Amino acid sequence: MAKRKRRIISFGFLMFLVTVLLVGFYYYRLVFGPVLNMKKESVAFYIHTGWSQDNVFDALISMDIVKKPKAVKWVMERKNYDGGLVVPGKYTLKNGINANDLVNHLRAGNGEEEVKIVLNHARTLQELAGKASANIEADSISILDKLTDPEVIGRYGFSAETFKAMFLPDTYYTEWDTDADEFLERMASEYKKFWTEERIQSAKIQGLSQSQVTTLASIVQAEQQTHPEERAAIAGLYLNRLNRGMRLQSDPTVVYAVGDFNINRVLTKHLSFASPYNTYINSGLPPGPINIPTKQAIDAVLNAEDNDYIYMCAKADFSGYHAFAKSHTEHIRNARAFQNALNQRKIYK
Repeated sequence: MAKRKRRIISFGFLMFLVTVLLVGFYYYRLVFGPVLNMKKESVAFYIHTGWSQDNVFDALISMDIVKKPKAVKWVMERKNYDGGLVVPGKYTLKNGINANDLVNHLRAGNGEEEVKIVLNHARTLQELAGKASANIEADSISILDKLTDPEVIGRYGFSAETFKAMFLPDTYYTEWDTDADEFLERMASEYKKFWTEERIQSAKIQGLSQSQVTTLASIVQAEQQTHPEERAAIAGLYLNRLNRGMRLQSDPTVVYAVGDFNINRVLTKHLSFASPYNTYINSGLPPGPINIPTKQAIDAVLNAEDNDYIYMCAKADFSGYHAFAKSHTEHIRNARAFQNALNQRKIYK
């Protein structure tokens, strides 16, 4: 009787161990088995501001990459992945990752990555907003609203016309969940960092404010986009014209004023276009930049070449360089050569 009882107890204990092992194995596979099945090695995943555990889970499911939804949800709940532990940002999800590692990767922003804001070649505030919003959570509309808000503009010490001067083309690294205000704060910080005391003093020597330097740099950059080494000479030419009270007569300012950036040849009809940006009919600098010039273009103005040039014209060989002139007679000769070259190539507008 005692032996039989011991056998029953032993059998019961054995069954208990088997059950524990089976349950343990089930949960081990649940937690540590692969839960993502993708065609790629990895995919980008974005957690938006204000999201909860349910939002993250639903977003993962909508991507159609989770092969064990219950496992992911179970681990999320066991690890209390919710509230402040749901950190907005960009994350990279790797194929074959298990539920435990996936939640650890997302939890508290452990796997959050930096993103790049690439600012370049923007002529208008709309273009600037579009480029700024390309890789961050803030959309172009929210950024443009800030860029055109008089109160915001005034807070940073600019006018509506000069505000573009605060934005310097470069590649900036930041968090994906950057909003419009944070973007502006970052740009203001980069602007202050760039404008060292040495640069500020150089601007004063030129008789220009920082915004005026940027405005002139935007013209210089628009005039010379392929050979940056020529920009210092162009800057020297325009400073000569400013100091002599001559109109700049810069074609890129006319194109900007007209608003048609497909113009390949500035015609007589364009020169009389009524706009404060048209330097053929207005003296001095335009009200503000006609693009966001590079740091190199700004430095070209601050370190302008000391020359006697008053005129310039694109070379007739279409090399991208300019023919500079000290006299009007010489300039007319250069201009006619270029106009003939345009005609030969049938570039009429």
